[in-house]
Amino acid sequence: MELYEDMELYGERDMDKYTLLLVDDEEDIIHAIRRKIDWESLGFTIVGYACNGVKALELVEEYQPDVVMTDIKMPYMNGMQLAHRIKTEYSATKILIFTGFDEFEYAREAVHLEVEEYILKPVNSMELAKVFEQLKIKLDQEISEKRNVEVLQNYYMESLPFLQTNFYSMLIEGRVREEEIPRYLSDCRLSFSGPLFCCLVVHTSSSQVPEGMTHLLLSTSVQKQAEEHLGEKWQAKAFPSLENTVLIAQLKCEAEITELTDDCDRFCKYALHIIGAVVTIGIGQVCDKLYDLSESYISARTAVSYRVIYGASQAINMKENIPQEVSKKGNSDDSKIYNLFKMIRLGSEEDVVKAVDGYLHQASFQGRTLQQYHVDIMELISAFYRFAANHEINPEAFPGDMKILYARLLDMGAEALQKWLTDLSISFRGELLDARNQSTRSFVSRAQEYVHNNYTDESLSLDRVCQELGVSNSYFSTVFKKKTGKSFVAYLTDYRMDQASRLMIETNDKSYIIARQVGYTDPNYFSYVFKRRFGVSPSRYRSEHAESGCSSEK
Repeated sequence: MELYEDMELYGERDMDKYTLLLVDDEEDIIHAIRRKIDWESLGFTIVGYACNGVKALELVEEYQPDVVMTDIKMPYMNGMQLAHRIKTEYSATKILIFTGFDEFEYAREAVHLEVEEYILKPVNSMELAKVFEQLKIKLDQEISEKRNVEVLQNYYMESLPFLQTNFYSMLIEGRVREEEIPRYLSDCRLSFSGPLFCCLVVHTSSSQVPEGMTHLLLSTSVQKQAEEHLGEKWQAKAFPSLENTVLIAQLKCEAEITELTDDCDRFCKYALHIIGAVVTIGIGQVCDKLYDLSESYISARTAVSYRVIYGASQAINMKENIPQEVSKKGNSDDSKIYNLFKMIRLGSEEDVVKAVDGYLHQASFQGRTLQQYHVDIMELISAFYRFAANHEINPEAFPGDMKILYARLLDMGAEALQKWLTDLSISFRGELLDARNQSTRSFVSRAQEYVHNNYTDESLSLDRVCQELGVSNSYFSTVFKKKTGKSFVAYLTDYRMDQASRLMIETNDKSYIIARQVGYTDPNYFSYVFKRRFGVSPSRYRSEHAESGCSSEK
């Protein structure tokens, strides 16, 4: 039985022990090491072993052991090459070199790679046990340091600006539940005295950039200047969002919105005069709860978009410049429709049904003239169109001609209208849920397609695929295995072997030619992997299937 086929002997990992992977092309040596040392008493458990560097790297990806003890001279990938890959991709893994080669160049390279020990064969079990006793002390100390409260506190403080920015982004995007806000404020060490809040969206034109600057540098400069001019007076929290800067301003009373608008307008003029930036600031509606900042943000973004009508280099206040969208008459109505949209984004189906009921029973649909009812229906359709556009939803419930939908809704009774709105809202909720799930399925499918198109390239690797997709190795590996049941390396190997087996049957090409066609430059290693997959050599596989074909013809 080959070494990699013994993996099932080890069972589940003991979470109280450090994990060890043994790598040596001499099976007797590995069995001797396993048998002669009481690994459990030393605080280690062997998760597996491999007979060459290539297989060892697959196991390192799969199990990410704490320690790898490897020989140097091995087929396909030697121990120094393996150590270099591990140090590059899994820096936390400790490496021990266990070899019969007492050569200066190897020892010097081992020092360069920060190998823990360079052990020369032969070595008795007592000496090897002492090496692992010292290694365990070092591992214990490292874990202790990582768990040290002071170290964690320093790391936490260094990460605080990122955590705060992340919280701000989640808040304005409506991705924080109201009951979670106090915990986020405490964790991020933030305080909002308010009592009123308002979102400002600062847009810097990308088409009018001063000579010698890039849009990124200009936007960064605008953000810094905005913090200096508006931050202190309005206790504003500034952070980047998409291609804009967002400020969360705090007001003592709603009347201050006029003064805030004037300050923003003066800043737009200042930015154009001093740094040559064409800046437009959208001022959203005032709210009395942090939870409602998502609605203020939406209205601020809408205000910024009106620069094409009112002109850039100025502040655009939703309430002053676009009264038809946030008039006083509509404040009550807006709160209900905004609550419905929140439930579509964050709530359960039951929450959505309740929100629909609340919206239809508000004052807007009671005691109105027929003319005002018609206006209400049109505003309802418009609100859902905007919501769909902002969330990239293309609902089938909307026909191509808005007049048709408008006429149809006007003919509906109260029960029919409630059913239509409930069904539409639930379908929107489903679209958003599907969109979140599709993001992970999408890049797994793209990775599989990339393998299918590039498996013949010998340099195809996990790093290359992750770079192509723009995701981290760790996140990709976790999601890919969850979706496919295999590690990326195993999936790539299986696909290559499937193609190789097909070529063995359908062509008369030599084994070394087929090896190159499926991404292997070493024909010996190709035969090794082929036999591991199918249990027989490539030539035997071809002859067996040829014989099978002849028998079926007879």
